[in-house]
Amino acid sequence: MLLAALALPTAAHAQPIANPIAVFAGLDKITARLTQFDVYIGETVLFGALEITPRACYNRSASETLQRTSAFIEVDQRSLNGTSQRIFAGWVFADSPALNAVDHAVYDVWLVECKTSSDVPPPEARDSSGQ
Repeated sequence: MLLAALALPTAAHAQPIANPIAVFAGLDKITARLTQFDVYIGETVLFGALEITPRACYNRSASETLQRTSAFIEVDQRSLNGTSQRIFAGWVFADSPALNAVDHAVYDVWLVECKTSSDVPPPEARDSSGQ
């Protein structure tokens, strides 16, 4: 009986696919303005007073049942004097944005998707004026 149980096939999980771009949505709760923005892995962008840096962004195949799109991010809050304080570091999930959410009184930020290309040029291709 034990040998029969060991011989049963187990569900194989596909390896996650790393992507160079994380797509986020952000809500400014004061103005009710919703913004969607692309961020390259390792790049830091400013959304309101939040500095958001994705460190990894993964997709899994559509056959996976849960958490097909995930990203590891770091979020710092910038103060008026220019210093920053880390308020979040961890995994966020596009399929369940509330599961491990960035907790902030003014801003909500969540992962939308991971992708391989963007209309936004990579940081190294931008000129010094920031465009």
